[in-house]
Parts: sequence; C-alpha cells; structure tokens
Amino acid sequence: MFTKKTHACVRLEKDGHTLVIDPGAFSEDDAALDADAILVTHEHPDHFHEGRLRAALEARPGAEIWTLKSVADQISAAFPGRVHTVGHGDTFTAAGFDVQVHGELHAVIHPDIPRITNVGYLVDGSVFHPGDALTVPDQPVQTLLLPVMAPWSKISEVIDYVREVKPQRAYDVHDALLTDLARPIYDHQIGALGGAEHLRLTPGETAEL
Repeated sequence: MFTKKTHACVRLEKDGHTLVIDPGAFSEDDAALDADAILVTHEHPDHFHEGRLRAALEARPGAEIWTLKSVADQISAAFPGRVHTVGHGDTFTAAGFDVQVHGELHAVIHPDIPRITNVGYLVDGSVFHPGDALTVPDQPVQTLLLPVMAPWSKISEVIDYVREVKPQRAYDVHDALLTDLARPIYDHQIGALGGAEHLRLTPGETAEL
C-alpha cells in the first residue's frame, strides 16, 4: 500500500509494517508517527524536520531511521543505535523492506549555491524515491516517485528524467509549490511525453503498487 502525503513525503505499508520517506516541514505533523522505519534523503527542511523525527522515535521505541551523514549527525546522539548512516551503494532491510541507496548529490539549484549530499532509495526493487535529484538507478524501476516541481528543475528535465528511468508508472511527489492552475499543464505534458503512465494522488490518497 502506497499513501501520498503532502509534498515529498510518502508512506509504504507491507505485512503490517510502515516505512515513511521524507517527512519534512511541508508534510503533515503526524506523517512519521507510527512508522517502523523512516528514510530521509537529505537535510533540506522540506524533507527533514528534526522535531517530527524525534517525536516519531519517542512515540515508537522500535522505530529506526536510515539517512545520510548530514542528517544523522543532527539526531543520532539522542537515539543511540537507532539512526543509521548510509550512502550510495549501500543495501539494508528496514521494517521488512529491502532498500538500496542510489545517488550522492543534490541537483544543482544555482552554480553559486554549493551542492549538498542527497541519496535516493529503491524500495523492494520496485519503488524509487530520488529525493532532490534526477538519479537514475542502475536497474529497472516499476514505480518512480517523480519530483515534479522544484526550484532546481524545469518541466523538460522532468520529462527527460521519466524517459531515462523508464518506469512503468510515475507518481508526482515534491509538488507542494505547484498550483492547481499549473497541474493540468504538467499532467498533460508529462503524460504525453514521458513514456510512462503518469499519476497523481492528493495527500492522504492511497494506491496499490
């Protein structure tokens, strides 16, 4: 079961376990609560909200986080053994989900802005969340969580990214800044030109993958 939350956050459920990716400041206050495992792609506040991660780990003593060093360093001291640092090429199991880590750097926002680290997560060899990058995994992807609108991208890049990944389907994420006026334009152009089924859920909606 796949549940879209606001902006870049999603919840995946399997066999009674819940995996949450990127419960940031734009997402719901409770987006990470009740999660067995949490993945964070990078340190920007729309993907990483320290207070919400702390609340989730305090509320569920068995919950754990996997993330890159820049995020882990901010929260690991408070939760010994429960915050795991990962990087490109790593594989691990989180709450029964098999996860592979792909990518190293955030997309270029502007040449004058230093690039930070960013990783994407391929879950169960099927669902890929790239964070804030256009990383192409070195294996097939069935469901691409597509960062559809960001200060660092334009629609031609989004379309070409779908074409390069070649998923069976692409669900919009990273869309909190996209207005309702713009959505039909993005839907039409990505759907017509991307070469994959293009789908969009409103926050709280679910789908079977």
